[in-house]
Amino acid sequence: MPFTAFSAPAMDTYVLNLCTKNPSNHQMKHYQSPICCQAISNAREAIFVRAPPPALSSNPLYSLRIGLPMRSSRCYSLDIKDYSASCSNKFQLDDVVESQQFDTDILNGIFEVAYEMEKIEKNSQGSNMLKGYLMATLFYEPSTRTRLSFESAMKRLGGEVLTTENAREFSSAAKGETLEDTIRTVEGYSDIIVLRHFESGAARRAASTASIPVINAGDGPGQHPTQALLDVYTIKREIGRLDGISLGLVGDLANGRTVRSLAYLIAKYQKVKIYFVAPDVVKMKDDIKDYLTSMGIEWEETSDLLEVASRCDVIYQTRIQKERFGERIDLYEAARGKYIIDKKVLEVLPKHAVIMHPLPRLDEITVDVDDDPRAAYFRQAKNGLYIRMALLKLLLLGW
Repeated sequence: MPFTAFSAPAMDTYVLNLCTKNPSNHQMKHYQSPICCQAISNAREAIFVRAPPPALSSNPLYSLRIGLPMRSSRCYSLDIKDYSASCSNKFQLDDVVESQQFDTDILNGIFEVAYEMEKIEKNSQGSNMLKGYLMATLFYEPSTRTRLSFESAMKRLGGEVLTTENAREFSSAAKGETLEDTIRTVEGYSDIIVLRHFESGAARRAASTASIPVINAGDGPGQHPTQALLDVYTIKREIGRLDGISLGLVGDLANGRTVRSLAYLIAKYQKVKIYFVAPDVVKMKDDIKDYLTSMGIEWEETSDLLEVASRCDVIYQTRIQKERFGERIDLYEAARGKYIIDKKVLEVLPKHAVIMHPLPRLDEITVDVDDDPRAAYFRQAKNGLYIRMALLKLLLLGW
């Protein structure tokens, strides 16, 4: 029966965070859940301990020895923390799969942590808060900003990265291995998985399979929740508010996972008005429209980009995604180039408004727009670093 000793300030109520380690792969997992003080019956539970006052009266610091039974080839260690500080320490989400998971309280909390991450990033000393943690990035589709920002986020917090840039071609998926088997294997090497996949719903399958946190970095035409988080954070930083904004979503709204996730997330706020501006072949799908209606969000479909630009606080442009058209190149060519943000759009855009884009862009925003202070897309990309630093911290360490 193993024992472990810890010191803590004198008080009579503590939270013990249970940490399990599987000797076969040295994988560490931390769990925190309030239950009564009794024999541990589940490795995923933590316990409250009420220490006898006499044990504390002689010294403000003391050692508490606790015996834990060896079970299922696991080793156990305990951290003692002040109960009042630990009850709400655990992040409310185990995984980040879709925008519907968030409410405004969680969003505000994430944004506060992201702002703190911005301070850390600007400090040359950096941080070691995630030292000893490993992040695996599994990308079955090409990525520049998302993959590099996640890897930068992990390294800036002291963690390490295991990466595969084109898992669809250069992993065992090329041999026919299922996503579930890949996840079960990779979780043995890492503490958190960041997944981009070509199939909608792949992130949910991965999260239901894994015993470590999974972050959806884009699943086909499904969702891209971390992009939506950084988009809403950018709007907050640029415009100064989220309630009462007018938002124009432009471009490939049928295949764009970024606009779908953003629509779900911005619907959490009050008195929002959304304009959809898209070629006929890539109009916003009915499931998003129905969701917005159910949430009391006013939306309008229009073909007049200049009129929308004159009314909006935010214009969110997206590229027409050629890779989603398959062999129907004729449809792609019909859609491409129909809505372009250029100097004419800038002339009618309000002075306080901003132009956003998830990037990469092709020709849907002309380069002469870049120098305008309302062009926020590169600032938007930088905000992705802070949001992803915040998510890694929250999923691995809690609040």
